[in-house]
Amino acid sequence: MSALKDWYTKEALEGFAKDIKKAYAHFDANAFVADIMSDGWGQLELKGRWRRITLCMGKHLPSGYKDALAVLYDVIEHYEGYTNGFSIIFTDFIEEFGLADEDWAISIAACEHFTKYGTAEGAVRPFIIKDEKRMMAQMYEWSKSDNEHVRRLASEGCRPALPWFMALPSFKKDPTPILPILEELKTDPSLYVRKSVANNINDISKTHPQLMIDLAKKWHGKDKNTDWIVKHGLRTLLKKGNKDALAIFGYDDETSIEAANFALSMPSVAIGDDIGFSFTIASKNATKVRLEYAIDFVKAGGKRSRKVFKISEIEMAAGDKKDYVKKHSMADLSTRKHHAGTHTIALIINGIERASADFDLV
Repeated sequence: MSALKDWYTKEALEGFAKDIKKAYAHFDANAFVADIMSDGWGQLELKGRWRRITLCMGKHLPSGYKDALAVLYDVIEHYEGYTNGFSIIFTDFIEEFGLADEDWAISIAACEHFTKYGTAEGAVRPFIIKDEKRMMAQMYEWSKSDNEHVRRLASEGCRPALPWFMALPSFKKDPTPILPILEELKTDPSLYVRKSVANNINDISKTHPQLMIDLAKKWHGKDKNTDWIVKHGLRTLLKKGNKDALAIFGYDDETSIEAANFALSMPSVAIGDDIGFSFTIASKNATKVRLEYAIDFVKAGGKRSRKVFKISEIEMAAGDKKDYVKKHSMADLSTRKHHAGTHTIALIINGIERASADFDLV
């Protein structure tokens, strides 16, 4: 699979320039593409390419910000969705050129409009940093919108640690300004919105776990959509074995399940192959069971880092017995490169490590 930055081929840029030309007759499409692909273009990563395109738009569109936005309102009609790679450029233009106080109103209106074609989650963040109170009031109003894209922006835009975009340090320190927005969206009918609310909760749980546990206790059990948000939002705490988080969902029984016969399929495995493992669990009492396994991966420097993987969540009656045979691929991923050395697989039941075994990755 090609890298996301490779969306921006010469042909794609020429097509983008052609669409701008249709909306703005004075646009020099050839010069625009040439400026984008000038020195250093090939070395730029994804965000660098976004910003290069944005800066060249600023150079070749009308010099007045309001007039440039008017052109972009026409052009964006051709760029709905993420898959074309260009919808993000429109909101990056707002972030780069629209932060002046006198442009605040038209920039915020453009964010609300453009987010319907992709997302303005990155563009709103400098506005939050510039005037948190004013922007969070706007975000709260967006949380009541009839449009799911705008409601999602209300949550996604204020996540404390949104991937790809600038962090919001003040919300890492004190996330309480986010809570009214989450409260407004906690029963949202759109899965698109609910995923954002859950991801926001997950972000906050990494710095303020008790705050999110208290929120989850207040929300859980009242609405099926909210319950989904709570479960997904506490996923990091659940993987860490946080007892309070596990208890919310009934996975706090530490004594009813017995684990036996934990074994690996082989003592060593080559990078790129699978490592198998098997085990048996038996229940002395009726209980709920959350099964996970962890792998302590060897890092490049020789230290190890644990990652937890979910197996299943089940209910067992007294006297039940279940056998499991699982495997895990040790092939390299874009998000994880494997390194030779001694690794460990551990079985985790309701947050408690119950068995483990080592294997060599070669």
